[in-house]
Amino acid sequence: MMAFAVSTALSHAGVVSKIEDGSHVSLKLSSTWKLSSLSCRSGVQGRHSVIRASDELATASVRRSGLTNEECEAAAVAGNFPAPPPLFRPSGPEGTPRITPIELPKRPRRNRKSPALREAFQETQLCPANFVYKAQDVGIKSFVLFPKIPDALKSPTGDEAYNDNGLVPRAIHLLKDKFPDIVIYTDVALDPYNSDGHDGIVREDGVIMNDETVHQLCKQAVSQARAGADVVSPSDMMDGRVAAIRSALDAEGFQDVSIMSYTAKYASAFYGPFREALDSNPRFGDKKTYQMNPANYREALVETHADVAEGADILLVKPALPYLDVIRHVRENSALPIAAYQASGIT
Repeated sequence: MMAFAVSTALSHAGVVSKIEDGSHVSLKLSSTWKLSSLSCRSGVQGRHSVIRASDELATASVRRSGLTNEECEAAAVAGNFPAPPPLFRPSGPEGTPRITPIELPKRPRRNRKSPALREAFQETQLCPANFVYKAQDVGIKSFVLFPKIPDALKSPTGDEAYNDNGLVPRAIHLLKDKFPDIVIYTDVALDPYNSDGHDGIVREDGVIMNDETVHQLCKQAVSQARAGADVVSPSDMMDGRVAAIRSALDAEGFQDVSIMSYTAKYASAFYGPFREALDSNPRFGDKKTYQMNPANYREALVETHADVAEGADILLVKPALPYLDVIRHVRENSALPIAAYQASGIT
């Protein structure tokens, strides 16, 4: 007598190709399974053996129904399916009112209840390339890159900021290769790379170290210029960083790379959504020891004169809408181009 058998355990690829007169042929099993020979009765006369694959840790395991895997399969083949589990409806918190469901002809939230459903009904698919293509269609040629860095690459000194094979340099290479005519601005600051979430190196007593941070920023700017950045944009608000970056760029032969300085960057709650998106919130304290006090209108003029003297090519004010008076103030006191950065919190 000849019979064919296939293992029914889907999670373990145990297969018996052929069983003939009690001996097996072409047996294939995963390493975690063992064989046991059991005699059984069937509709065919004669003695034969059935080879069953079973887990080493729990031979002939029993499900909650009390049936073995083979018995459950046989019942299913015969059309005897188990009863479905009882319907479970999660309850609300204590104090939730008991009400009769509202009779609504439509419930739009049904199509939003899971990520899979939201994706199924999504009308527009977006990726970074879409933004560049679409922006070019409406005449936008300049782009600013802000990275979101994995925590594993962050450190107290932000060394990943000047990794020539890091996220920003690779992005610059790809964009310039695909869109050679666009202008790429980069952000020069340590907060995306700093495990403390600050724009500079943090001393053990919590002080942000100015000159040591500037040293790191110079290496970051040179790395970005080497990748093909057109404009580097120090947003850190360290003293003297514009002059130091200009010197570092020139020393490496990047005299044509411009500097857009964050001249008047005010400490602001408007930055919250942006920092959440990049996971760059400070792990402790705030940034008020290096970002400007919103109450100081005339201090913008001090920063303006310093950045112009140090070699900045563009001056920037951030946030934009709450500081229109500062934008006007800087514009009236400098012949350089003035940029305004609208923060994400109020767009």
